[in-house]
Formats: sequence, structure tokens, C-alpha cells
Amino acid sequence: MERFDACVIGMGPGGEVAAGRLIDAGMRVVVCERDLIGGECGYWACIPSKTLLRVVEARAAAARVAGLDRPALDLGDAFSYRDWMIRGLDDSAQVAHYRERGAEVIKGEASLTGPGRVRAGDRELACRYVVVATGSDPVLPPIAGIRDVGAWTNKEATTTSELPDSLIVLGGGPVGVELAQLFARLEVEVTIVHSGEWLVSREDRAAGELVEHALADDGVRIVKRGRARSVRKTADGRIALRLADDRELRARQLLVATGRAPRVRGVGLERVGALGDQGAVSLDAHCRAAEDVWAVGDVTGVALFTHVAKYQARVAVADILGHGFQADYRAVPRVVFCDPELAAVGVSERVAAERGIDVVSATVELPTAIARPYTFERQPRGAMRLLADRASGELVGAWALAPLAGEWIHLAALAIGARLPVPRLLAALLPQFPTYVEAYVPALEELAAAIAR
Repeated sequence: MERFDACVIGMGPGGEVAAGRLIDAGMRVVVCERDLIGGECGYWACIPSKTLLRVVEARAAAARVAGLDRPALDLGDAFSYRDWMIRGLDDSAQVAHYRERGAEVIKGEASLTGPGRVRAGDRELACRYVVVATGSDPVLPPIAGIRDVGAWTNKEATTTSELPDSLIVLGGGPVGVELAQLFARLEVEVTIVHSGEWLVSREDRAAGELVEHALADDGVRIVKRGRARSVRKTADGRIALRLADDRELRARQLLVATGRAPRVRGVGLERVGALGDQGAVSLDAHCRAAEDVWAVGDVTGVALFTHVAKYQARVAVADILGHGFQADYRAVPRVVFCDPELAAVGVSERVAAERGIDVVSATVELPTAIARPYTFERQPRGAMRLLADRASGELVGAWALAPLAGEWIHLAALAIGARLPVPRLLAALLPQFPTYVEAYVPALEELAAAIAR
């Protein structure tokens, strides 16, 4: 039995933060990763997708600026830079980095065998503390033939160097929206099939409909309330997707973007009483899953975002080191990196109603309210909506669809997390001119007036 102070199972972003902080605390740490250190985000999701999205965003943005034209696209160079960003799908430098810092690195499957016990291959590890950070897997919907047609998930879509002439994107959530716009701007014929009534259905309808308009401007065809029944390969090698209403859509490639599920299978969580009823890890406010076992990231099912995984890792390690604080998920930012960006935080109007929160809202059309949109681009776009609890006077939700919204939504996130009353926030706000942040002033003034009534 090999003995360590701490074991981290899964070395995506959450696992890396946890491992790094435990090493910094002077612990003898063993890390176990079945795939690549850096995880889904670094190799097949956030990093490659945002790297490529920036290419097509900058190209489209240039055409919207007075005095500029759309620049030429060197797709080979774009793909080469993407490959550099994802390290050529090679984590040898990361393995060496952790070994240089004194950690034991095991590449392979690992699972809990009991309290303080981990099996990794043929090695038995005794660990005082265990952090589970095994992430999530893409969900393939129960559609006849879906496993037989070579459908892409985000992995294939973000690492391909060859473009199909046409693409069906199954799912209109954040991943589906981002990749649909990316491929459409690379001159692929794209159709989104989405089961909901509007895209990015976790957000308010108004926000989702603005996303639809943006994608339609790029030539994306959108089929809403579309239920896929079966999928097959045609004689000419294309993919045919049949819908419940008997319509058939055809394309060269199918991309499945219908969500992800916590990766709990084979981790041994049930052996330490850490597996919850909903197929995710049971968790307390300190990210404890069981005695001396913590869990962070997608495997917890809390909110499947890289920044949440990193945050939970900070919470978990602080608890391990004896100066813990409780996790608070009221102000988790959510950004869809389409163009323009959709950023949100806090509750939507639908969720507020479900929770019985009496909200007042204020919506600002950015081009009519502030100067920045006109300095940024011709024919400017954008809207923002703020939600406040009428009873407490506090900001509880916000969304914005505008250039760089993912950067300036954090003012609302800070206000929601700090429970700042709207009048206090308004009194303290002195935004730089001209910036998009200025839009908060008229929105907060409208909220303050509504709350006072």
C-alpha cells in the first residue's frame, strides 16, 4: 500500500486547482488522470472553441467597423494556432510539471475502494484526503441509429481540420449555438434542431430570441420544437435525420450537442456513500462528499462550468486545510460565446417565478441608451435586462446580449453575490465613458423607481 497525504482523481481544471493548492500546502500528493491532464476544457471544449470563435468573430467585427472591410481568412493558420493552444493533444509537459513539483502522477483509471483507499491500475493507494474531479461525458440522446452514423460531439467538432459542406447541430444550448455560428461563419451550411421553444432555453425567452436573430443573420437555419426520431446514413454518404413530424433533414455531418452528464460510473463513489440519488455526487456546502472525500467540478452536477470547478476546488482545499468557507452559487456567471455574446447571472424570470420571488425588471436597448455601441460598430446591437427582488430591493438576475457582455456581466455578478440593494449599487456606480457598463445606470434607475412605488 502506497501512502499519500492527498489523492486527486481527475485532472481537469478543478482537479488541477485542487492539486496545485494541496502541493503548495506541503502535502505529498498523487494525481490520477485517465486521459489528458488539463481535461475536456483545455483540449476539446473551452480553449479550442473560443480560440476558433475569436477568428470568425474578429473577421465579422472588422466588416462592422467604419472604414474597414472583412479580412481574408487563412483557415490553415487558424487551425495551427488552435492546435498549439491545445498542445497538440499532448500533456507530457503537464505530467513533467507535476512531477517536478513533487507529485506522483498516474495516467490511467482510478477509483475509490473504500474510505481513504484508491485503486489506480494495479496500484493500491492509502490517502488521508481524496478529491474527486472526474468531470462529465457528452449525452447521446436515445435516437435510433445515433451510434451508427459517426456523429460528432464537441471533441470532434473542436479538433477537426476538415470542414463538411453541411452540418446538422442537434441541440440549441450554449455548445450548439457556439459551434453552429462557428461553422456557419466558415461557410458551412448549418441547421440547428432544438427541442425547446427558443435557443439557450435556460435563459429568458427574450435573450434566446435575440440569439436566434444573430444566428439567422449568419445563415443558420433553426428548427425549434424539433424532436429527432431516427438518424441514418444515405447511399451517397450523407446523414439523414428524421423528425417526429416526419420531416427529414440531410447534411454531410451531424453534431450532437444535447448536454453532458456527471462522470460517476466506475469511480467507486458508492463505496464511500458519496453517490446521490440523481446520478451525481452528494455534496455539502464545503464540497464534502463523504468523510475525507471531496468532489469538485462537473461530477457534482451543480453547474457544469470550468469556473465553477475552479471555485469548488478552492472551497474544497480550504476545507481540507482547516480554514473553509461555504460555496455560494447565487452569482454564477453564464456566458455563451456567440457573437454578440450572451451573458447572464443569477435567476431568470422563469426561475424567479418558480421560487416565488416577486421581481421587477428593467430592459435597456443599448444603442438607444449609451454611446459605446456606436463607437464600437456600425448598426450596433445589444440589450440588457436586470431583475430585482421587490421585497429586498436586491439585484437577483441579469442578462445581456452585446459585444463583450461576458466581461461586463461581472458587475451584476458581484452585486448579486454581495446582496447589494439597488439604491446602494446605483449610488456607488460611476462607470467610465464610453463603456457598455454605462448601461447599468438607466437600468438601475428604472429598477429603483419600480421598487419605490
